[in-house]
Amino acid sequence: MTIHRVAIVGAGAAGLSAAYALSKHTDKFIVTVFEKEPVAGGMASSTDIDPVIMALRTSTTAFRAAPQLSPTRCVSFASSAFHLREISFGKGENFWTNVFPSPLTERHAADIRKFGRVLKTVKLLEVVLALLPVYALLHLFGLSKDFGERMVYPLTALFFGTGNQTPYVASAILVTSLPPPHQPCFSNAVWGRNGLQGPSMRLFKYDERSLLASIPEMYAFQKLSDTYTAWQHKVEQPGNVTFLLGHVVTRLISRTKKRTVLEFRSPSNELRTAEFESLILATDADNALTILGKRASWMERRVLGGVKYLYDLTVTHTDADYMRKHYETEFKPELIASSATGAERQRGQTDFRPLYYTYQYPSALNKLEMSFDLTFYQPQLSATLGQHHVYQTIFLDRDGSDKLWTKDGIRQDFVIGEKWWKQQSHRWQHYARVVPWMWTINGTRGTYYAGAWTVLNMHEIAIMSGFAAAYSLGADYPHLGDEESGVVVKVSYIFVLFAVTTIDTPRIRDQSPFILQNGLRKTKS
Repeated sequence: MTIHRVAIVGAGAAGLSAAYALSKHTDKFIVTVFEKEPVAGGMASSTDIDPVIMALRTSTTAFRAAPQLSPTRCVSFASSAFHLREISFGKGENFWTNVFPSPLTERHAADIRKFGRVLKTVKLLEVVLALLPVYALLHLFGLSKDFGERMVYPLTALFFGTGNQTPYVASAILVTSLPPPHQPCFSNAVWGRNGLQGPSMRLFKYDERSLLASIPEMYAFQKLSDTYTAWQHKVEQPGNVTFLLGHVVTRLISRTKKRTVLEFRSPSNELRTAEFESLILATDADNALTILGKRASWMERRVLGGVKYLYDLTVTHTDADYMRKHYETEFKPELIASSATGAERQRGQTDFRPLYYTYQYPSALNKLEMSFDLTFYQPQLSATLGQHHVYQTIFLDRDGSDKLWTKDGIRQDFVIGEKWWKQQSHRWQHYARVVPWMWTINGTRGTYYAGAWTVLNMHEIAIMSGFAAAYSLGADYPHLGDEESGVVVKVSYIFVLFAVTTIDTPRIRDQSPFILQNGLRKTKS
């Protein structure tokens, strides 16, 4: 059997997943993974906190906890389950939470009930309304502007990382994460061995009284650099995958259906070339275009160029006074609604320990900041800090919102670290110009694409896209060893299901509908 040489650019979640799947076939593939950083992990990174100050170490890259999906377990991540119950939205009279009713939820009781009916309508008319921006959806169905700004936008932004673009994101995202009450839908179902099965994508449950009822079990990682290094070593064990860390792929020299030549720079700044049969670009769309350069097809320039990126700043700090100024961090009697039951009041007094927070700018209520109390879901912190807390605050959309940021309110001597990062915008245009057209560029002259940006900025999507790219080259979709083996949720690719005619339909249904939705074609081997 001829050995197929594969280059993977990027050793983040997508690249490592592709390498993991290919590593299972030592007789078919030889894989080289290029990563510009000295460690694997992509956007995931860790920072050691000064032990003199904290006597601990913790991850300091913003980490949005993931819904309970099997793919996060398939690579033996050292993750810890925790139950996320407490969220704090807004402040003062505009505060609300999922722990107890507040004056704000009382004020918007009618809107909350109507919103449940809207979710059902959107689900029934998904093909028509899927790309409608959230702000237009709320206006179309007569929901109040204040309800959208105070409740819907913060909720969506927090769980999907849509940030200050939330009013413009596709309504399909909202329905996927918050399914209609008492109505099963394909958007939160999965293909198992017995066909369509129970909820998987749902991030939270709608409640007609408080809007947000409950959240599934979440997973948190300890030191991310150690986690990804362990994953890298697992991928290397079979012997057919080589990692070139600190190596930067500079350009694509040439490519055909059967031959790809890459130029890359070594840590010693020496330029080299290497030849492969196939290429998986597990980078962001901007970097993929840079690597392709003049070799990019018209469609690749069109699709990849349609991904809009926003630049955000994460500040890790211990400034509790800053947190108290901008958020409701502890229970107060005035925060609970007059209609609350005795049990709800008791729960508020004993159980209100928020992990997630949102703050909206008074002059621009459709824009916000988010903070996280790492102490409650980083296991190595909660046992060490006692009454002291480590927080992360995310300041969103540098180019459009930095004049509103409250960053200067964080005392500098309380700052542990700062990190800039970028993510794609989830505006509706992403689901019109990019997502439904990915099938047209995947497989172009032996080139495949992987990364969360192909659908939605979630860790699971990155992993699944890597598996999908490897599957397209002839690898098996990794068996995860439980009822949801190979499970992937349907997110937004309903419009490209016609790709089913080009792949092995029965096997995909047993393994992962993501392949159908991504339009990736199974290569004959």
